[in-house]
Amino acid sequence: MLVLKAENIAVERDGKQIFEGAAIEINDGDHIALIGRNGVGKTTLINCLLGKEKVTSGTINYSMKIGEWGIVTQESLQDNLLTTREFVESETLDLFNVKRRLERYERLIQDNYEDMDVLSKYNKALDTFMELGGYEWEVSVEKSLLKLGLKKDTWNQPIASLSGGQKTRAKLAKAMQRNPKALVLDEPTNHLDAVTMQWLAGWLQSFKGAILFISHERAFIDQVATITYELTPEGTKKYHGGYSQYLKQVEHERKTLEAQYHKQQAEKRKLLEAVTQYKQWFQKSHSAASERDPFAKKKANKNMTRFKAKEAALERLENNQVEKPKEAPKINVELEGGRFDSKILLRFENAAFQYDQDEKLFSSLSFTIDRGDRIAVIGQNGTGKSTLLKLITGHLLPVSGDVIHHPQLKIGYFMQELEGLDLQQSVLEQILELPQMTQEDARTILACFLFKGDQVFKKVKDLSMGEKCRVAFVKLYFSEANLLVLDEPTNYLDIETRERIEDALIVYPGSVVTVSHDPYMLEKVANRVFSLDNGFYEYKGTYMEWKKHVHLSKDEQSINNEIERLELQLSNLIAQELEPGDEIGTLALQKQITDLKKQIYQLEAEKKS
Repeated sequence: MLVLKAENIAVERDGKQIFEGAAIEINDGDHIALIGRNGVGKTTLINCLLGKEKVTSGTINYSMKIGEWGIVTQESLQDNLLTTREFVESETLDLFNVKRRLERYERLIQDNYEDMDVLSKYNKALDTFMELGGYEWEVSVEKSLLKLGLKKDTWNQPIASLSGGQKTRAKLAKAMQRNPKALVLDEPTNHLDAVTMQWLAGWLQSFKGAILFISHERAFIDQVATITYELTPEGTKKYHGGYSQYLKQVEHERKTLEAQYHKQQAEKRKLLEAVTQYKQWFQKSHSAASERDPFAKKKANKNMTRFKAKEAALERLENNQVEKPKEAPKINVELEGGRFDSKILLRFENAAFQYDQDEKLFSSLSFTIDRGDRIAVIGQNGTGKSTLLKLITGHLLPVSGDVIHHPQLKIGYFMQELEGLDLQQSVLEQILELPQMTQEDARTILACFLFKGDQVFKKVKDLSMGEKCRVAFVKLYFSEANLLVLDEPTNYLDIETRERIEDALIVYPGSVVTVSHDPYMLEKVANRVFSLDNGFYEYKGTYMEWKKHVHLSKDEQSINNEIERLELQLSNLIAQELEPGDEIGTLALQKQITDLKKQIYQLEAEKKS
């Protein structure tokens, strides 16, 4: 069933075209990801589809009322004064307002139980509440909160005090109050840790209705999306599948266009040669022709017809010319990454850390960071990832043990670089401050990181958060540091920028330590893993190998649990006492014991393989 169909949508604001030619079709059960560069207008397009903003031109046809959609926006909730429960209840505004009136009258009655006017108003509000199904509604709210993983101890907490993951759950619980047949989510993965993002992906996978969502998290898109739309200033393009499938289809398109381009160029060369040849023949025949030599004149006319036909074919070819696919600019500025001869950059020796009187966050940390390392620091929120980075950079000192830096070590810390941007300078001025940076190199580098043309003259204070992150990364990358420490460097960044940063880190001559919840980035970059989920654990291998290791560990634990269960069952069978002379029972028991031993043997063999 068709939910929505938008065709040829164009949006203009303050005389500036944001995008044009956008089209999107949503059917029941579609799970659609909307991707595109920051600032291209993804949120604007969604607001137009929801009727919150006007389109400049185009048509939108609905088969479902907007009131039947569940909507999750990017609102921060930082200044929201409601409790978590009140926030979810506020989706059903009429009942929410009646309930608040009831609560107010209850307080007034407690202060003055003889006030008949207040009592009358209370009874009237109670009747309205019951007529609207208020008590059933309260049960529905509680079920939504529990279903979305919000425990009772969070219900009366201010919504502003919740973690990013809890706020996302609360927003979903609020949206579900409409019993929606379709969901719209604007960057629901912002500020979520890997565990919460995995939970959200699973929850959305099980949603039976249509979903339209914006996200820059490629792994999340792969898990949730059945269709991907890319929005550009020229419109939308539809791809089947998630982000991985989108990449394959885009690469196929690029190769097809490249083949068409080369074929067309070869055809163009042949036509040019033919036009030149026929033109020469015509001129030669024309010079030799005269009224007294009709054969030569006829030959000249024939050559003229041929070269005119080839010229027409050439014109048609040029009018339908395929543009050569453009490749993304690559960083070709020579990097030294800070001169460094030693293998070891820094060493932790039995380092421990705690905040004030809290329980120790780390104890007896011992490891080295070596030249060429690309270390991924992973773990759930609250496990100490950012704290570990600050111990590495020296912004925090261990309470015992040592963190020893090599004398030649120069650390570049992403958060420090981001906070230290000069808001009054232009993007170009910030980059020109780098050692030995020329105007030409600066413009080339900035183009690689999507600052093109006049964008380099924008003041830092006028940049979006994503653009500021890009400037901070460029400054850090070319700062001659030999160890980059990155705390969530891809937050606020669109997919294209993330991929540029990944490519840059792969060829970086120094070492890198990064905290990121983006598995695509870690899979491309990391060659060591520090996991903080169950204390500090170092894995010497790539992030891909780490994931396989964790998966195998879980499988092994599952096998061990099954072996324990079977061994317990076996011991119970062996301990059974049968009646003397019960040969049938004895045979049956022996068969059960043999079968259990065989199962245990097979599981032991599986564990060793």
